[in-house]
Amino acid sequence: MDILFKQVRLNDNESLKDVAIDNGKIVKIAPEINEPADKVIAGDGHVLIPGLVESHIHLDKALISNRVHNQSGTLKEAIAVTAKAKPTFTREDIYARAKKALEMEIEHGVTSMRTHAEFSPEAGFDGFKTILQLKEEYKDMLDMQVVAFPQDGIFKLPGMTKMMDEAMQMGADVVGGIPYVDPDPKQHIDYIFELAKKYNKDVDFHQDFFDDADKLTVQYIAEKTIQEHWEGRVTVGHETALAAVPPEKLKPIIELLHKAQVNVISLPETDLHLGGRTDTYNVRRCVTPIRKLRDGGVNVALSTNNIRNPFTPFGNGDIMQVGFLAVPVAHLGGLDDLPTVLDMLTNNPAKILHLPAYGVQEGDDADLVLLDTKVKNDAVIDIPDRLYVLKNGRITVTTERKVSVFRGNTVGAK
Repeated sequence: MDILFKQVRLNDNESLKDVAIDNGKIVKIAPEINEPADKVIAGDGHVLIPGLVESHIHLDKALISNRVHNQSGTLKEAIAVTAKAKPTFTREDIYARAKKALEMEIEHGVTSMRTHAEFSPEAGFDGFKTILQLKEEYKDMLDMQVVAFPQDGIFKLPGMTKMMDEAMQMGADVVGGIPYVDPDPKQHIDYIFELAKKYNKDVDFHQDFFDDADKLTVQYIAEKTIQEHWEGRVTVGHETALAAVPPEKLKPIIELLHKAQVNVISLPETDLHLGGRTDTYNVRRCVTPIRKLRDGGVNVALSTNNIRNPFTPFGNGDIMQVGFLAVPVAHLGGLDDLPTVLDMLTNNPAKILHLPAYGVQEGDDADLVLLDTKVKNDAVIDIPDRLYVLKNGRITVTTERKVSVFRGNTVGAK
């Protein structure tokens, strides 16, 4: 065997287990394994989980807060100031920032990712090509899906339909959409499905990113998903406007999303920061109704979206912090609710990315994270160090931390 984890915790209601890894796979799980291994890792009861999955992020726009400012904190200004800065983005600049953000994610236990990559008639494909380059360079450390993302619209820009087609030919894994920036959102949606069917690809929309619910088109997307037989292959991110829909109207929408198997990705860091900016009192959270979607059978994931830019001027690449934030924001701190949050960072986004052999069972890929916590249900609220990260059975990250606490007079403490 390549690696043997001794006495790790897989679930809180089970005894500790040994986990054996060979040739990139989990080959055996048992109360005790006494076979030789090239490396033995003492688990000491620490929690072992499958690799974290970042299902919605923009690497190409990361880490620009030091040069671009969003004074109002609104989505409108975030888009405007970023658009103004884009002409200054060189390929070398995008590469350096995206690489740094990518490594921030890897060191925090992300082993699979879906990132949106932009292009436009004005900017060309430099940023998009850079992300494809990083996908190849880091393929031994994480699996990356690249979304062809038309941030500034499709039909409002001459030549953009051709560029979307070219992006798919260049290697995009997913067709991205953002209906609310085009004059006719339904025309935008129809085109995205047409392109997805042409290349047999999944679809991922930035969707209904509003504080109010008077411009919803998610029902149209769900109906289109069923019509085109694309169930399970469509994802909507943000979907903040659903938080403004009254319960009696929200229920049939959730039922439709469940029927169409449309995935929903909540991005609470960005949505809390940008949302409710015009509210003068009792400010809305403007986060999609995570609990109601989950309880309605919709596959819900949590993700980062942006790191330190006008849309989200904070973040360190630790998706566990996103999960932690979602606990109070979505009222997920109850005994029955808390265990479901870790799934929103692991199993649920793994379904969105259609990751094969994902999990911690015999035969699964050895994409694993050993956490510095001994209670699985507390993993999200502990935000524990990632002691070991494995990708395809190879150790990619280790963390060592020593903390000393002194009581009383600490002068001269050694």
